[in-house]
Amino acid sequence: MRYLPRLKDGRPAPMSWPLALYRRLNHIAWPLEDGVSRRVVLLERFVIFVGFLVFCLHNEVDMHYCLANRKDIDKMLTGMPTYLVLFELQIRCFQLAVKKNAFKRLLQKYYADIYVTEEAEPVIFARIQRQMLATRLNSVAYLMALLNFLLVPVQNIIHHRREMLYKQVYLFDNTKLYFYIPLICANYWVGIIITSMLFGELNVLGELMMHLNARYKLLARDLHRVAQHLLESAHPAEISAKYRRAVVHILRRNVALNQFGEQMELEFSFRIFILFAFSAALLCAMGYKAYTNPSANIVYIVWFAAKLCELLALGMLGSIVYTTTDQLSLMYYSCEWEQIIHKSSNASENVQLMKVITLAIEINCRAYCLTGLNYFRVTLVAVLKIIQGAFSYFTFLTSMR
Repeated sequence: MRYLPRLKDGRPAPMSWPLALYRRLNHIAWPLEDGVSRRVVLLERFVIFVGFLVFCLHNEVDMHYCLANRKDIDKMLTGMPTYLVLFELQIRCFQLAVKKNAFKRLLQKYYADIYVTEEAEPVIFARIQRQMLATRLNSVAYLMALLNFLLVPVQNIIHHRREMLYKQVYLFDNTKLYFYIPLICANYWVGIIITSMLFGELNVLGELMMHLNARYKLLARDLHRVAQHLLESAHPAEISAKYRRAVVHILRRNVALNQFGEQMELEFSFRIFILFAFSAALLCAMGYKAYTNPSANIVYIVWFAAKLCELLALGMLGSIVYTTTDQLSLMYYSCEWEQIIHKSSNASENVQLMKVITLAIEINCRAYCLTGLNYFRVTLVAVLKIIQGAFSYFTFLTSMR
């Protein structure tokens, strides 16, 4: 009943393994298939509501741990990363749960019009896979961090204790078996939802950006090919008119890509803002724990590496799209229209062609880039500023210690 993306011809779209895991594991964020029954829709809403209550319970007990140990900075920072991630992902995940139909429409548009298939463009497809390698590695790192948490029950059996997966303080005795079993199961479920959301949304966003970037690259290639073909074979009286029609067609494709980019902005802008807003504090807290006692905090080292990889991958992909779209106006300016006009014998068509070229340059005078609620652009520059902020907080904590 989960939505299965399909290509324009109706075939199921090939999905990378992080996206396939995201679809299977995260029933909170991933949309339903079209045409499901009313009963299924109501059941999903009920599950989302119960999941929200489970997240609220975890928020309370995680925060209670931090408050109970506020006078001991080492203990407080042991529970701070899990609380910050839980709070961040509750906002992101359930905001997506509310808007999952819009997310599904975006995916439908993407797989129908934007996705570059391996059969059509094998070289470009292979380049996209290389560009997505960082997000794949990030997915592995997050799964390793989750695996570290899943070792807690094994340690409980060895040491004859009943600890939770995360640092939590309950207002009742959670070690009693009839409390402990459902609570530890809820810990597992929350961990799976959080981890799948962390690497799943990054991979979705990365693929959307890289395939959109490839479509922009194809515009330049097609424009150059049309110009070369007309210069070699077109009649001087018709060359300018034919080239103008080709430029108009490519410009319409250009505008359609810009509109898809605006849809992406509407869908992801808020969640990107939340992601970046929590990142500096998370890197600081995890870096501090890894620095003060690395042998006892392996999970924080892995988690720190995963978070750093996530930010750098997102910034790198955003910078690639920004650089490509920043060159679009230059692409139209240097599309060999001067040679077309030089060869053409139709003065009126030459004027119309120059007007179209001028319009294309004006439309693409601003580079496209995803933003966080228009406060910042998703580029490597923004990521480096976050890392600098995290290092400043880290040096402050170590000096206090």
